[in-house]
Amino acid sequence: MHRIGLLVPSSNTTMESELPALLRARELLRPEDTFTCHSARLRMEDVTPEGLRAMNEQSERATTELADLRPDVVATACLVAIMAQGPGSHREAEGEIAAVLAREHAAAPVVSSAGALVEALHGLGARRIGIVAPYVRELTRLVVTYIEDEGIEVADAISLDVPDNREVAALDPHDLEEHWQRLDVRGCDALVLSACVQMRSLEVLEEVERRSELPTVSAATATTWSILRALDLEPVAPGAGALLRAPERVL
Repeated sequence: MHRIGLLVPSSNTTMESELPALLRARELLRPEDTFTCHSARLRMEDVTPEGLRAMNEQSERATTELADLRPDVVATACLVAIMAQGPGSHREAEGEIAAVLAREHAAAPVVSSAGALVEALHGLGARRIGIVAPYVRELTRLVVTYIEDEGIEVADAISLDVPDNREVAALDPHDLEEHWQRLDVRGCDALVLSACVQMRSLEVLEEVERRSELPTVSAATATTWSILRALDLEPVAPGAGALLRAPERVL
Protein backbone atom coordinates (compact mmCIF):
# COMPACT_ATOMS: atom_id res chain seq x y z
CA MET A 1 0.00 0.00 0.00
CA HIS A 2 1.43 3.36 -1.08
CA ARG A 3 0.39 6.40 0.94
CA ILE A 4 0.19 9.61 -1.11
CA GLY A 5 0.17 12.95 0.67
CA LEU A 6 -1.43 15.88 -1.16
CA LEU A 7 -1.08 19.58 -0.46
CA VAL A 8 -4.18 21.14 -1.99
CA PRO A 9 -5.89 24.55 -1.95
CA SER A 10 -8.82 24.59 0.47
CA SER A 11 -11.24 25.29 -2.40
CA ASN A 12 -9.91 22.51 -4.63
CA THR A 13 -12.26 19.60 -5.29
CA THR A 14 -10.88 18.21 -8.56
CA MET A 15 -7.43 16.93 -7.63
CA GLU A 16 -8.91 14.62 -5.00
CA SER A 17 -11.22 13.12 -7.61
CA GLU A 18 -9.11 12.91 -10.78
CA LEU A 19 -5.87 11.67 -9.23
CA PRO A 20 -7.52 8.86 -7.20
CA ALA A 21 -9.58 7.93 -10.27
CA LEU A 22 -6.39 7.49 -12.27
CA LEU A 23 -4.81 5.42 -9.52
CA ARG A 24 -7.91 3.22 -9.17
CA ALA A 25 -7.83 2.63 -12.92
CA ARG A 26 -4.17 1.69 -12.62
CA GLU A 27 -4.98 -0.82 -9.85
CA LEU A 28 -7.14 -2.72 -12.35
CA LEU A 29 -4.16 -2.86 -14.69
CA ARG A 30 -1.49 -3.47 -12.05
CA PRO A 31 -3.35 -5.00 -9.03
CA GLU A 32 -0.10 -5.60 -7.18
CA ASP A 33 0.11 -1.84 -6.46
CA THR A 34 -2.51 -0.13 -4.29
CA PHE A 35 -2.79 3.47 -3.10
CA THR A 36 -4.42 5.70 -0.53
CA CYS A 37 -4.56 9.50 -0.81
CA HIS A 38 -4.42 11.89 2.13
CA SER A 39 -4.79 15.67 1.90
CA ALA A 40 -3.74 18.70 3.90
CA ARG A 41 -5.45 21.92 2.86
CA LEU A 42 -4.08 25.43 2.36
CA ARG A 43 -6.60 28.28 2.51
CA MET A 44 -7.32 29.80 -0.92
CA GLU A 45 -10.52 30.95 -2.59
CA ASP A 46 -9.54 33.33 -5.40
CA VAL A 47 -6.82 32.52 -7.92
CA THR A 48 -5.09 35.90 -7.78
CA PRO A 49 -1.43 36.77 -7.14
CA GLU A 50 -2.34 37.88 -3.61
CA GLY A 51 -4.39 34.76 -2.88
CA LEU A 52 -1.64 32.50 -4.16
CA ARG A 53 1.06 34.19 -2.06
CA ALA A 54 -1.07 33.84 1.07
CA MET A 55 -1.66 30.17 0.30
CA ASN A 56 2.03 29.44 -0.22
CA GLU A 57 2.78 30.79 3.25
CA GLN A 58 0.80 27.88 4.72
CA SER A 59 2.92 25.15 3.14
CA GLU A 60 5.06 24.46 6.20
CA ARG A 61 2.04 23.97 8.45
CA ALA A 62 0.26 21.70 5.97
CA THR A 63 3.40 19.65 5.28
CA THR A 64 3.94 19.14 9.00
CA GLU A 65 0.42 17.74 9.25
CA LEU A 66 1.05 15.33 6.37
CA ALA A 67 4.31 14.19 7.96
CA ASP A 68 2.35 12.63 10.81
CA LEU A 69 0.96 9.92 8.51
CA ARG A 70 4.41 9.06 7.11
CA PRO A 71 3.56 9.39 3.41
CA ASP A 72 5.53 7.52 0.77
CA VAL A 73 5.41 10.56 -1.53
CA VAL A 74 4.06 14.11 -1.21
CA ALA A 75 2.63 16.12 -4.11
CA THR A 76 1.95 19.83 -3.89
CA ALA A 77 -1.02 20.28 -6.18
CA CYS A 78 -1.47 23.88 -7.23
CA LEU A 79 0.39 24.53 -10.45
CA VAL A 80 -0.07 28.27 -10.75
CA ALA A 81 0.76 28.96 -7.09
CA ILE A 82 4.31 27.83 -7.81
CA MET A 83 4.68 29.06 -11.38
CA ALA A 84 3.53 32.55 -10.35
CA GLN A 85 6.59 32.81 -8.08
CA GLY A 86 8.95 32.91 -11.05
CA PRO A 87 10.95 30.55 -13.28
CA GLY A 88 12.33 27.45 -11.62
CA SER A 89 10.30 27.90 -8.43
CA HIS A 90 9.08 24.30 -8.37
CA ARG A 91 12.57 23.13 -7.45
CA GLU A 92 12.73 25.48 -4.48
CA ALA A 93 9.20 24.59 -3.35
CA GLU A 94 9.87 20.86 -3.58
CA GLY A 95 13.10 21.30 -1.63
CA GLU A 96 11.38 23.26 1.14
CA ILE A 97 8.68 20.61 1.52
CA ALA A 98 11.27 17.84 1.54
CA ALA A 99 13.18 19.67 4.30
CA VAL A 100 10.06 19.90 6.48
CA LEU A 101 9.37 16.18 6.00
CA ALA A 102 12.96 15.35 6.95
CA ARG A 103 12.73 17.61 10.02
CA GLU A 104 9.64 15.69 11.10
CA HIS A 105 11.40 12.33 10.58
CA ALA A 106 9.14 11.54 7.62
CA ALA A 107 11.52 11.87 4.67
CA ALA A 108 9.82 11.13 1.35
CA PRO A 109 10.14 12.17 -2.30
CA VAL A 110 8.30 15.36 -3.22
CA VAL A 111 6.73 16.32 -6.54
CA SER A 112 4.78 19.37 -7.64
CA SER A 113 2.14 19.79 -10.31
CA ALA A 114 4.25 22.64 -11.73
CA GLY A 115 7.38 20.54 -12.03
CA ALA A 116 5.39 17.50 -13.12
CA LEU A 117 3.87 19.30 -16.10
CA VAL A 118 7.25 20.50 -17.33
CA GLU A 119 8.89 17.11 -16.81
CA ALA A 120 6.00 15.24 -18.46
CA LEU A 121 6.23 17.47 -21.53
CA HIS A 122 9.95 16.82 -21.74
CA GLY A 123 9.23 13.13 -21.27
CA LEU A 124 6.96 13.26 -24.32
CA GLY A 125 9.67 15.05 -26.27
CA ALA A 126 7.47 18.14 -26.63
CA ARG A 127 9.16 21.26 -27.98
CA ARG A 128 6.15 23.37 -29.00
CA ILE A 129 2.73 23.22 -27.30
CA GLY A 130 -0.70 24.80 -26.98
CA ILE A 131 -2.33 25.42 -23.59
CA VAL A 132 -5.85 25.85 -22.23
CA ALA A 133 -5.89 27.51 -18.79
CA PRO A 134 -8.77 28.71 -16.59
CA TYR A 135 -6.79 31.62 -15.16
CA VAL A 136 -7.05 35.34 -15.67
CA ARG A 137 -4.71 36.44 -18.44
CA GLU A 138 -2.08 37.85 -16.11
CA LEU A 139 -1.58 34.45 -14.50
CA THR A 140 -1.69 32.57 -17.79
CA ARG A 141 1.15 34.79 -19.03
CA LEU A 142 3.19 33.78 -15.97
CA VAL A 143 2.52 30.11 -16.69
CA VAL A 144 3.58 30.56 -20.32
CA THR A 145 6.79 32.35 -19.26
CA TYR A 146 7.54 29.60 -16.75
CA ILE A 147 7.14 26.79 -19.27
CA GLU A 148 9.17 28.62 -21.90
CA ASP A 149 11.96 29.18 -19.37
CA GLU A 150 12.08 25.39 -19.08
CA GLY A 151 12.83 25.11 -22.79
CA ILE A 152 9.37 24.45 -24.23
CA GLU A 153 7.83 26.95 -26.64
CA VAL A 154 4.18 27.88 -26.06
CA ALA A 155 2.75 28.53 -29.51
CA ASP A 156 -0.67 29.60 -28.23
CA ALA A 157 -2.56 29.79 -24.94
CA ILE A 158 -6.21 30.37 -24.05
CA SER A 159 -7.29 32.02 -20.79
CA LEU A 160 -10.83 31.34 -19.60
CA ASP A 161 -10.58 34.27 -17.14
CA VAL A 162 -12.14 32.53 -14.12
CA PRO A 163 -10.62 33.88 -10.87
CA ASP A 164 -12.91 32.04 -8.40
CA ASN A 165 -11.39 28.62 -7.74
CA ARG A 166 -14.77 27.04 -6.99
CA GLU A 167 -16.08 28.25 -10.33
CA VAL A 168 -13.08 26.66 -12.03
CA ALA A 169 -14.17 23.27 -10.66
CA ALA A 170 -17.70 23.90 -11.92
CA LEU A 171 -16.58 24.41 -15.54
CA ASP A 172 -18.00 21.76 -17.86
CA PRO A 173 -15.06 19.62 -19.04
CA HIS A 174 -16.88 18.92 -22.30
CA ASP A 175 -16.43 22.60 -23.20
CA LEU A 176 -12.74 21.80 -23.56
CA GLU A 177 -13.60 19.89 -26.72
CA GLU A 178 -14.41 23.30 -28.23
CA HIS A 179 -11.82 25.41 -26.41
CA TRP A 180 -8.81 23.52 -27.72
CA GLN A 181 -9.96 24.05 -31.28
CA ARG A 182 -9.47 27.82 -30.82
CA LEU A 183 -5.75 27.22 -30.30
CA ASP A 184 -3.29 27.62 -33.13
CA VAL A 185 -1.54 24.25 -32.83
CA ARG A 186 0.31 24.36 -36.14
CA GLY A 187 3.75 22.91 -35.57
CA CYS A 188 2.86 21.77 -32.06
CA ASP A 189 3.83 18.34 -30.78
CA ALA A 190 1.71 18.29 -27.58
CA LEU A 191 -1.39 19.87 -26.07
CA VAL A 192 -1.99 20.85 -22.44
CA LEU A 193 -5.75 20.53 -22.12
CA SER A 194 -5.90 21.75 -18.54
CA ALA A 195 -2.99 23.70 -17.07
CA CYS A 196 -4.69 23.58 -13.66
CA VAL A 197 -5.39 20.74 -11.25
CA GLN A 198 -8.80 22.29 -10.46
CA MET A 199 -10.12 22.34 -14.06
CA ARG A 200 -11.61 18.94 -14.88
CA SER A 201 -10.50 17.35 -18.13
CA LEU A 202 -10.21 13.61 -17.57
CA GLU A 203 -13.62 12.86 -19.10
CA VAL A 204 -12.59 14.27 -22.46
CA LEU A 205 -8.81 14.04 -22.54
CA GLU A 206 -8.48 10.94 -24.70
CA GLU A 207 -11.15 12.14 -27.14
CA VAL A 208 -9.32 15.45 -27.55
CA GLU A 209 -6.07 13.57 -28.02
CA ARG A 210 -7.71 11.47 -30.74
CA ARG A 211 -9.18 14.49 -32.52
CA SER A 212 -6.13 16.72 -32.22
CA GLU A 213 -3.69 13.91 -33.08
CA LEU A 214 -1.39 15.38 -30.44
CA PRO A 215 -0.25 13.82 -27.15
CA THR A 216 -2.58 15.52 -24.67
CA VAL A 217 -1.84 16.03 -20.99
CA SER A 218 -3.30 17.84 -18.02
CA ALA A 219 -1.87 19.02 -14.73
CA ALA A 220 -3.57 16.03 -13.07
CA THR A 221 -2.23 13.39 -15.47
CA ALA A 222 1.26 14.89 -15.26
CA THR A 223 1.14 14.89 -11.46
CA THR A 224 0.02 11.26 -11.44
CA TRP A 225 2.89 10.41 -13.81
CA SER A 226 5.39 12.11 -11.48
CA ILE A 227 3.98 10.43 -8.37
CA LEU A 228 4.30 6.98 -9.92
CA ARG A 229 7.85 7.68 -11.04
CA ALA A 230 8.76 8.97 -7.58
CA LEU A 231 7.49 5.67 -6.16
CA ASP A 232 9.60 3.73 -8.71
CA LEU A 233 6.42 2.33 -10.25
CA GLU A 234 5.61 1.99 -13.94
CA PRO A 235 3.89 5.28 -14.93
CA VAL A 236 0.80 3.79 -16.55
CA ALA A 237 -2.93 4.33 -16.09
CA PRO A 238 -5.79 3.68 -18.50
CA GLY A 239 -7.85 6.56 -19.86
CA ALA A 240 -5.16 9.20 -19.44
CA GLY A 241 -3.74 9.58 -22.92
CA ALA A 242 -0.28 8.96 -24.31
CA LEU A 243 1.59 10.08 -21.19
CA LEU A 244 0.25 7.21 -19.06
CA ARG A 245 -0.53 4.68 -21.77
CA ALA A 246 0.91 1.22 -21.12
CA PRO A 247 3.31 0.03 -23.80
CA GLU A 248 1.99 -2.71 -26.02
CA ARG A 249 3.29 -6.08 -24.97
CA VAL A 250 4.64 -8.44 -27.59
CA LEU A 251 3.15 -11.93 -27.24
